[in-house]
Amino acid sequence: MPRVSQDQLEARRHEILAAARDCFARFGYEGATVRRLEDATGLSRGAIFHHFRDKESLFLAVAEDDAAAMVETVARNGLVQVMRDLLGRAAGNSDGDTAGWLGTQLEVSRRLRTDPQFAKRWAERAAAIADATRDRLQRQRDAGVLRDDVPVEVLTQFLELAYDGLVLHLATGRPPGELSRVLDVVEEAVRRG
Repeated sequence: MPRVSQDQLEARRHEILAAARDCFARFGYEGATVRRLEDATGLSRGAIFHHFRDKESLFLAVAEDDAAAMVETVARNGLVQVMRDLLGRAAGNSDGDTAGWLGTQLEVSRRLRTDPQFAKRWAERAAAIADATRDRLQRQRDAGVLRDDVPVEVLTQFLELAYDGLVLHLATGRPPGELSRVLDVVEEAVRRG
C-alpha cells in the first residue's frame, strides 16, 4: 500500500472539515448524521473517523478551526475586521461559506447553553478570542488610537456584544442592509475622538 504524505493527510483533513461545516450548518449537530457526513464528504465513515475520533470531535474541530481563524484576524486587525469579513461574505455569499460559518456559530451557542461538558471544553477557545481582542485594544490604546475614558475590558465586552448581534442578525436571514455603516459607528465608538 502506498504511503500517504503528511501534506496529503492534512489536505484530506481540511476537505473533511469544510464538508462537515456545511453539513452541520444545514442539518444542525443532531441532524448531521454519520450518513449525511459521508454524503457531504464523499468518504466512508472509516475514512472520516480515521481523522476524527467521532462526530463530537469532528464538530469541535470545525468550531476550533473557525475560532482559530477568528483569533488570527482579531490579533492582526481587530474584532471589527472579523465582523467586516463576515458581512462581506454574507453580502457575496455564493459559496455557502457564510452559512456554514454562521451555522457553526449558532450550534456552538446552542451547545454552550445545553451541554455543560461542551461548555467546559469551549471555554478555552472563547477566552483566546477575548484575550486577542483585549490585547489588540491595549496595543491600540498604547499607540494613542483608542479612547482612554473607558476601560479596555468594557470596550472588549462592547465589541463582543456587537459581534454577537451581527451573528444573530445574519443568522435570522435579515439582509445586511446598511450594516457596513453600523460597523463604522462601532469602530468610531472605540477610537479616540
